[in-house]
Amino acid sequence: MLFNYYRDMAEKDISRRIEEASASLMSDTGFFEKEIQRFLGSPKRRDMIVGEKYYVGEHDILMRKREVIGAGGELSEVENLPNNRLVDNQFARLVDRKTGYFLGKPFTVSCRNKELRVELNKIFGPDFLKTLRLIFEDCLLGGIGWLYLYYDEEGKLAFRRFRPYEILPFWKDDEHNEPELAVRIYRVYGYRGEKEDFMDKVEIYGKEGVRFYNMEGHRLIPDGERDFMPYAFDDDGEYGFSRLPLIPFKANSKEIPLIKRVKSLQDALNQVRSDFMNNMQEDCRNTILVLKNYDGEDLGEFRRNLSRYGAVKVRSIDSVSGGVDTLRVEVNAENYRVLCDMLKKAITENGGGYDARDERLSSNPNQLNIKTMFSEIDIDTNNAETEFQSSFRKVIAFVKDYLANCGKKGFEDEQADIIFNRDVLINETEAIENCRSSLEMLSAETVVEQHPWVVNADEELDRIKREESDAEYSDKGSAHAEGREQ
Repeated sequence: MLFNYYRDMAEKDISRRIEEASASLMSDTGFFEKEIQRFLGSPKRRDMIVGEKYYVGEHDILMRKREVIGAGGELSEVENLPNNRLVDNQFARLVDRKTGYFLGKPFTVSCRNKELRVELNKIFGPDFLKTLRLIFEDCLLGGIGWLYLYYDEEGKLAFRRFRPYEILPFWKDDEHNEPELAVRIYRVYGYRGEKEDFMDKVEIYGKEGVRFYNMEGHRLIPDGERDFMPYAFDDDGEYGFSRLPLIPFKANSKEIPLIKRVKSLQDALNQVRSDFMNNMQEDCRNTILVLKNYDGEDLGEFRRNLSRYGAVKVRSIDSVSGGVDTLRVEVNAENYRVLCDMLKKAITENGGGYDARDERLSSNPNQLNIKTMFSEIDIDTNNAETEFQSSFRKVIAFVKDYLANCGKKGFEDEQADIIFNRDVLINETEAIENCRSSLEMLSAETVVEQHPWVVNADEELDRIKREESDAEYSDKGSAHAEGREQ
C-alpha cells in the first residue's frame, strides 16, 4: 500500500511538471534534460535498438568467444579452436512476413461521401503506403511507430515517419492514446574541416509548435539557426494545425517489441547452427589428441608440424609402441536438424507468424486448412488492426482540417474508415464460387469487394456499368437497324 501511495504521488508530480512545461512552451529545459538522459539509458529504448540490430543481422552470436576451463577452474578464451558465428535470421523473416501479410496490399477507403473518398485516396497514395509499412515495421521492432504530419514547401499535406528510439513521449492518459508533448533526439553527421563529426539535435513538440535545440553533453542549447516553428501559419492561427500533429501507431496495446518474444529462441538457433559447424570442423588437426611416446617436447611445435605436414613422428620405448589417438564426440546431424526445426517452429508460433511450407498446403490445401495455418498471424494482426484503426481516425481528422484549409469544407461530420486488405493465401476456386452463389442474397458491391481478382471495387463497378451501358446501346442500335430494314 505504501509503495502504491509513493508511486501515485510520483506519477502525479511528473504529470504536473509536464503540464507546467507545456503551458510555458517548454521554457524550462532542466526537466527535459533529465528526462532525455533517463530515456537514452532506459531498458525500453535499449529493447528498441536491439530489435533494429537483430533485424539487420547484428545478433549476439557475432560476439561469442570459445572458452575452456583454465587454471583454477576459471573459463578462459582460446583462439585455436573453430569459432563459427552463424546467423540464421528467422526474426527478420518473421517481421517481413507479418508486414507483408498486413500491408502487402493497398488498403481501401470506405466512405459514403464519394468526394471525400476521392480526396482521401489521393492523399493516401503509394508514398503514404510505403511510409505506413515502415511505421508498422517500427511497431514490430520497437513496440511503437510515429507519424508526423506537416505542410511541405508547396503547402501540401505531407507525412514523415519518426523512428521509435528517437521519440520520448509524455502522455495525456495511462493508455498512451495521445501525447501531451514529445521530444525527438537524433544525431546529424557532418564535417568540421576534413574531419567527420556529429551533432546531437533535440526537437520538442508542444501544443503550438516545435522548439529546436542542440545537445552538448547533457545540456540543451537553443539552436542558433532556428528557434521556434508554429503549426499554424496565418495571422488568425487557423491555417495549419491547432494541436500536436504527432500520431502514435502500435502493434499491441502494451507496446511490446517483437524481439522480446523471440530473442532467446533466435539466439538458441544461432548457437545450435554455430556449434554444429564447429563440431564438423574439429578434425584430427585441431581436436584433442592423446600422444604416446611422442618424439619431441614442445606441444606447440607438435601442432605446427601436424598442421603443416599432416604427419607426426613417434618412437617406441620399453617395447611400448608410440602412437596418436583422438578424443572425439560423434556428431549426429539428425539431432541438430530436429532441434533447428523445433526452434524455427517455436519462433514462428511465439512471434505470431505462419509457415509457408506447412504440410497441410501440400496434402490438402482447402480453405479450412489455410485458415488454420494463418490462425496465429490472424490473431496477432487483429490486435494490430484495432490499434491502427484508432490511429487512422486521428490521421483522417487532420486530413479533414487540411481539406478545409484548402477550401474543401463540409467533411467535418462525414464518417470514413480504412479497410486493410490482408495478403492471405486463398483457394480462388472456392472464393469465386462463393461470390457467384451469394449474388442473390448480397449487393453487387459487396460481392465485388470480396472477389479475389478485384483490386479496386469502385473501379470494377464502374467498368461493369460501362459494359452494361455499351451493351444496352448496342442492342438498341441493332433493334433500330432491324426496324429500318423492315
